[in-house]
Amino acid sequence: MTVVYFTDRGIEELSHRRGDEEVTFDWLAEQLRTFVDLNPEFETPIERLATWLARLDDDED
Repeated sequence: MTVVYFTDRGIEELSHRRGDEEVTFDWLAEQLRTFVDLNPEFETPIERLATWLARLDDDED
């Protein structure tokens, strides 16, 4: 049985609607800033996502 989280629907929509586009991380950062400005209650999870993306290539200790 595959577990599907509620957020997977949004991720699937993003992939379906915008999956062929190429973006820069600067563009993504600006979109995340705008989202947090409009939805300040999501500041912590967006900050965690941004930090996780920024550190993907870091060596695990």
